[in-house]
Amino acid sequence: MEPQLHHKALNNSNIIFTDSSRLITESLVKAGADVFIGYPITPANLLYQYASKRYPVFMAAPDEITTLQWMSGFAVTGHIPVTATSFPGYALMIESINMACMMELPMIIILVQRLGPATGTATRGAQGDISVLHGTISGAMSLPSFTMSDASDCWEIPAKAVEVAVKYRTPVVLLTSKEEVMTMYSLDKTKLGPVNKANHSFYNELETFVPYEPKENLVPEFLPVTSAEHQVRFTASTHDKKGIIQNAAPEALENSKRLHLKITENLKDFTWFELDEQPDADTLLVSFGITAQASREAVTDLRREGVKVSMLIAKTLLPVPNEYYQVCNRYKRILIAEENLTGQYRQLMFGIQPPKHIEGVNEFGHMISPEQIKKAIKQHA
Repeated sequence: MEPQLHHKALNNSNIIFTDSSRLITESLVKAGADVFIGYPITPANLLYQYASKRYPVFMAAPDEITTLQWMSGFAVTGHIPVTATSFPGYALMIESINMACMMELPMIIILVQRLGPATGTATRGAQGDISVLHGTISGAMSLPSFTMSDASDCWEIPAKAVEVAVKYRTPVVLLTSKEEVMTMYSLDKTKLGPVNKANHSFYNELETFVPYEPKENLVPEFLPVTSAEHQVRFTASTHDKKGIIQNAAPEALENSKRLHLKITENLKDFTWFELDEQPDADTLLVSFGITAQASREAVTDLRREGVKVSMLIAKTLLPVPNEYYQVCNRYKRILIAEENLTGQYRQLMFGIQPPKHIEGVNEFGHMISPEQIKKAIKQHA
């Protein structure tokens, strides 16, 4: 299969006219994702369309619940499945995502945010799914979740997400939005670096395979159910190291705790962010996803005007990395820009009633503009 990054090349043969759905799709395939299963939903349609041409296996599911069940089936046989959806579909997937988390199955879920609540407005983007994403796994256990802020991220982050999924045996969410995946733009393809295929290695020892025996990084080795040498057991119920259902037995409870700890204790391995600090700045602007583009423009304009401001663009959204707090502690004033009504990421980081020096720049139903960010920063500059 040949890469399909663009509709056509412009006058310069290295300049292509493309969209982020293509970049994400191509990156995932190059990284080793080999199955796409989906149910069409706006605004994830382009991801679905391109998937039908690029993945070795493409399956159209009758609904979102079936989508995740089929993905789990492929995952236990050693494949790396992908789907793309929006909030209504993601809501139906949550139980099965929990199942995949408990079974420790690598997979990628692309969540394209749109305006809610409920079916909301399918043709208008948003950044309103952060709270539901944080609470996806029962008990608020950690689910690695990454965001993309520009074309380079849409090429690099999906491949890294595949690596995290197989290395830590976990579902991973790529959080994006309607404007990010459906907007066409020109791009110099020579700026896209190589994508390495993730190492999805399988257990190959002679000793009896113990399906949930953790190694030093708290992650068990993987063996597909197709193995003819060992008994392989997967279960979504509370279980011990052998995969035997044990209800509330101490070993089984510790095994369930490990699902959270294997992510939080290895977080530094997949903490990615962009930090642009200006000397003597008292204000830090924090943003992510589509709003990061407005943030970059606002910071450039403010500095031209003599206003000192630093900027942190989050790419690892969940779990929240400790590095974000370390950066925030260096500043007297923090503004978190996000396209939702209640400041979900601000609340997640600092609580429902954050300290007075932590403020939000929020919008509902519209993207946040550079002017809105500049105005908020200038108020106390």
